[in-house]
Amino acid sequence: METCTFNEAKRLVRQLVAEKGFPDDESALGQKLLWAFVELGEAADAYKKGKDWDTISEELIDAIFYILDFIGLVEKTQGVKIDVDRLFLEKWRKNMSRPRQYGQKREIH
Repeated sequence: METCTFNEAKRLVRQLVAEKGFPDDESALGQKLLWAFVELGEAADAYKKGKDWDTISEELIDAIFYILDFIGLVEKTQGVKIDVDRLFLEKWRKNMSRPRQYGQKREIH
């Protein structure tokens, strides 16, 4: 079974963008974030309608594609390097050190 890191996935998404001719300049940054939200909405709608888990998961992966594309485009246009693997682990560790149900002000019923 193939696996890849977030950084490798970012590279693959950027390759897809280049090969398929998707927008790839600084003016597309906002569009990439908007499409990530759209894909999250599609996942929520699929869940609400009782669609199968593969369909829901595919919409979530589409959102991840747009997020990784955004990060890769920031790297390209802003001249920065973003280590997504490192950031993920740092954020995970930070969240693990927080109290149980941190940020939860109300009970979810």
